[in-house]
Amino acid sequence: MTLTGWLIFFMVIQVIHAACTWKMYVAAGRKAWEAAVPVYNAVILMKIINRPWWWVILLFAPIVNLIMVPVTWVETLRSFGFNSTKDTFLVLLTFGLYLGYINYTQELKHIPERDLRPRTKTGEWVSSILFAVVAATMVHTYFMQPYTIPTGSLEKTLLIGDYLFVSKFHYGARAPMTAVTFPMVHDALPLLNKKSYIKDWQYPYMRLPGFQDIKRNDIVVFGWPVDTLVDINNPRGEVDIKPMDKKTNYVKRCVGVPGDSLEVRGGHVYIDGERNVLPDRARLQFHHTIEINDNPGAIVNKYDLDVSGAYQPYYTMSRELWNDSRVQQYLSNPGTGNLYKTADVDSLTVEVSGYTTEKFITDMKLQKVQNKINFNLTEEKAALLAQDPAVKGVSIYQQPKTGDLFPQHPAYDWDTNNFGPIYIPKAGETVAIDAMSIPFYKRIIEVYEGREIGIENKISQSGTQVLLNGQAITEYTFLQDYYWMMGDNRNNSQDARSWGFVPFNHVVGKPVFIWMSLDANKSGFDKIRWERVFTTVGGSGEPVSYFKYFLIALALWFGFNFFRKRKKTKKAA
Repeated sequence: MTLTGWLIFFMVIQVIHAACTWKMYVAAGRKAWEAAVPVYNAVILMKIINRPWWWVILLFAPIVNLIMVPVTWVETLRSFGFNSTKDTFLVLLTFGLYLGYINYTQELKHIPERDLRPRTKTGEWVSSILFAVVAATMVHTYFMQPYTIPTGSLEKTLLIGDYLFVSKFHYGARAPMTAVTFPMVHDALPLLNKKSYIKDWQYPYMRLPGFQDIKRNDIVVFGWPVDTLVDINNPRGEVDIKPMDKKTNYVKRCVGVPGDSLEVRGGHVYIDGERNVLPDRARLQFHHTIEINDNPGAIVNKYDLDVSGAYQPYYTMSRELWNDSRVQQYLSNPGTGNLYKTADVDSLTVEVSGYTTEKFITDMKLQKVQNKINFNLTEEKAALLAQDPAVKGVSIYQQPKTGDLFPQHPAYDWDTNNFGPIYIPKAGETVAIDAMSIPFYKRIIEVYEGREIGIENKISQSGTQVLLNGQAITEYTFLQDYYWMMGDNRNNSQDARSWGFVPFNHVVGKPVFIWMSLDANKSGFDKIRWERVFTTVGGSGEPVSYFKYFLIALALWFGFNFFRKRKKTKKAA
């Protein structure tokens, strides 16, 4: 819904409110016209129902208002003596219109000093739960949100199973945009796996001021800009597009900020020609090929190599077999797999991947290369392995070119380790637009600065000329800042190299604290990575756990409360 649409909706609600409650205002000693003045009428209503003025803020806070508006209907009824279950049911069932029936058909007697406590145990429970949900929703939306690391894209910097607190206020809390949604639930209802929202009702994008800009190398949580509800593995799918605030949350490192010229060389990021210096806690990982003289298992055990980080092994194949029709048939079937030729000699070495790998290997009688293994390693561990006499060599695996990297254009035949250079758009900056540059900015113009903010932009081409909504353009000025997000696990991260820029309006917040970390491969108390519990995400040096200090503070608090209550009891006696 557009801003104009929301203003019209708001004014209609005000008219309905005035028509249904003006006699109640008069019965409470107020003027009839006070029921018709937007916002002011809510302040006066809080006085009538004997509730604090700050409830007005909750009435207009997105998502929270879904709870507070019905609560206010019920409170209004009770302020005039209508306390029955029937009255409560009818006002909720009619979305507040039952107030109009009371307003015109019943004798109205205001109870200014009514007892605000619930009259039954059930009512007390309901009241407590409602306000707990309201408080939690406010904290979750505007201050701090819990988040779990689901994938290894930042391994070993952040680990799968880390539970984070993400600050919303560092970069400025983004107000919810989806008007009707289940509180404190993201895009799907737990267990049911159904949408938790109605996407047709959308508020305009708004953001509270932050006290910090996104800096280069910050770890950032953001909404995946190309996300669709139907197929998360299809980053350019356009089926059932999620609202901006309901996109799947990703966490990556921001290696490029607005205005940067960025390039990836050998997996390392260069900004304006200079290699990006990462914080000392960052742990880059790359796919490495390890050639072992004998007994690979011994090397794996000796260096505690993560077998889950290993990927497709190598096999030998003759040149004649490479040209065999069965190989070509295997490669031509969609979804079956891939063969990557790694040496153009009489006896080829190939990497095999895909769903039918085992059958293919058996049918083709391929021989596994026993002394050659691919592992995901930090640079420190790779250097350590390279010095071991049992290791013949360690080299960074040369990722095959897939043709599926941003901007998905044949003129830019890059791979994940060698990418760019590209310019990262900055708000207010102007770039030249032509047939070679438009692949980088087409989605920005059509989607991020078009459809997602209610503008119908369409890019097309006539020969080498670029057209915006049918009009030729040679330059474009950006409306907002963009960022380049990448994982520290460089060869095992779906990031900006696959789907491009992240707009600032998709930014969710900044991870600041690890409050729990669980290892899925262990059990019992061993599952807990105690050294990571209550550690900060940022900072320099090895992370320090503040868990023991938390336990000490908790013990002191309980001790203080115990002696305080004991002292009160003695005084009362």
